[in-house]
Amino acid sequence: MRAVIQRVRQASCRVNGALTGEIASGLLVLLGIEDADTTEDLEWLAQKIVAMRIFSDEAGLMNRALTDVGGNILLISQFTLFAQTKKGNRPSFIRAAKPDKAIPLYEQMIAQLQTLLGKPIATGVFGADMQIALVNDGPVTIIVDTKARE
Repeated sequence: MRAVIQRVRQASCRVNGALTGEIASGLLVLLGIEDADTTEDLEWLAQKIVAMRIFSDEAGLMNRALTDVGGNILLISQFTLFAQTKKGNRPSFIRAAKPDKAIPLYEQMIAQLQTLLGKPIATGVFGADMQIALVNDGPVTIIVDTKARE
């Protein structure tokens, strides 16, 4: 799994003009799922997202986690995070998991993040053409790949 985590002041997702998810302060998480991903990857990444200390403390240092600041999560599925661009100009998405594998893992990620955060999270719509709006705070943008954790 690969996640692009952005600290935001606000973020929202629309599909066909309809709002599907919106948060105030917190994290916008773009999530890519590949064929090799497992429940172990999911659990490790969910814990990393919620516990990552990228929010400022009173001294202005990034020492607080999402749970420390009462932040929210907007989770967006994004298979293009596994684009392969070495050959030619048209990206290949062969490493991205097909919907029959990706949808259950995406739904498990929603449930896991809600459990760890202790409240509902906002989401996009899996596989939809989504319009994402955000105000990046910092900017702080971090990329986490479960295959690079060791």
